[in-house]
Amino acid sequence: MGLWVNQEDGVEEGTSEVQNGHLDPSADCLCLGRTVQNRDQMRANVINEIMKHLKDICEGYLKQCRKRRDMFSDEQLKIIFGNIEDIYRFQMGFVRDLEKQYNNEDPHLSEIGPCFLEHQDGFWIYSEYCNNHLDACMELSKLMKDSRYQHFFEACRLLQQMIDIAIDGFLLTPVQKICKYPLQLAELLKYTAQEHSDYRYVAAALAVMRNVTLQINERKRRLENIDKIAQWQASVLDWEGDDILDRSSELIYTGEMSWIYQPYGRNQQRVFFLFDHQMVLCKKDLIRRDILYYKGRIDMDKYEVVDIEDGRDDDFNVSMKNAFKLHNKETEEMHLCFAKKLEEKLRWLRAFREERKMVKEDEKIGEDCGNESERRLLVVYSKSVPPAYPPPQDPLNQGQYMVTDGISQSQVFEFTEPRRSQAPFWQNFSRLTPFKK
Repeated sequence: MGLWVNQEDGVEEGTSEVQNGHLDPSADCLCLGRTVQNRDQMRANVINEIMKHLKDICEGYLKQCRKRRDMFSDEQLKIIFGNIEDIYRFQMGFVRDLEKQYNNEDPHLSEIGPCFLEHQDGFWIYSEYCNNHLDACMELSKLMKDSRYQHFFEACRLLQQMIDIAIDGFLLTPVQKICKYPLQLAELLKYTAQEHSDYRYVAAALAVMRNVTLQINERKRRLENIDKIAQWQASVLDWEGDDILDRSSELIYTGEMSWIYQPYGRNQQRVFFLFDHQMVLCKKDLIRRDILYYKGRIDMDKYEVVDIEDGRDDDFNVSMKNAFKLHNKETEEMHLCFAKKLEEKLRWLRAFREERKMVKEDEKIGEDCGNESERRLLVVYSKSVPPAYPPPQDPLNQGQYMVTDGISQSQVFEFTEPRRSQAPFWQNFSRLTPFKK
């Protein structure tokens, strides 16, 4: 389903033209369908755009849907509209405070920066909505196959006298809102003189809203990774012990290596999956090489990585090349791993350093309650659905919402500004998916 973004052509076109460098900000700028020639007018236009709200969605659609219990269950409404009412209530309070700061006679003199700073904690409620948006689109897509729902939603639009856009376009509005705030504040700062009383507040608000969108992106990225990890675990045969998601939320690196456990052990070929806090060992099927069997795991919180030089190892009594050891700091147990090439060994050593860094960052930042509850919900979901045989071939191809300063607002927004780069494993996920056709 396509996501419709550009709902106000005049405003969007003018802002995106300036951002893309097609118009000189000091020259004429297209905004609200007419030409303006000064910075004060441009600042007034940006302020007016920020003050729009979400009344149509709640009054025009959700309220009408609740009257039709024969067409919509509570669960369906929760999926489609998410926490839109919470956002609406927050938005109304935010707009009321903006209006108090709004100068009707001279809009460019308005001081709205402090409003963003006062309400910065409230913007986090957009995170839940953004994470739910794909499910909302999928549910709508199913309903729209029935002409009754097509006619119902169109009647809602006409009754509320809304512009000619399908409901999925209106449901994108909160996503647009949180995407636009950093763009609008950056634009506002551009047209605010440094001596203006609002300048330092707008600059601070811009930093705050960029951080909000970055954290929403990070949260969404992690939830998507968690979903992929649950799917991957369901595809591994003979799984034993705790679920990966009980302790981990990121796959950092994966690859094949030769492995010896304890001195005089047998050299075995294994596929290793390094997550935060733990590393899982799997064995490929002898005939179907894309089928994986669970063979154990290593608690990375208890182990240290020891780089060793090529040569003969006295502990294991073997000749080594491109090797490193995993040493248990409590029990003195050791694992000896051999990479095929030096470059691969170096990649593993970097991955282990990244794993420790990631764990320390998470301990410092801490997981907020929303993240933890959502992780648990996904764990429960993954347990409630028995793994198919054969398992599904493709992971969920979830859309993302991007927030970047340089993007044109007339384009579809997707969130992707991850704090960490995507692990290489996901780029080759289908290669290791069992029962691949």
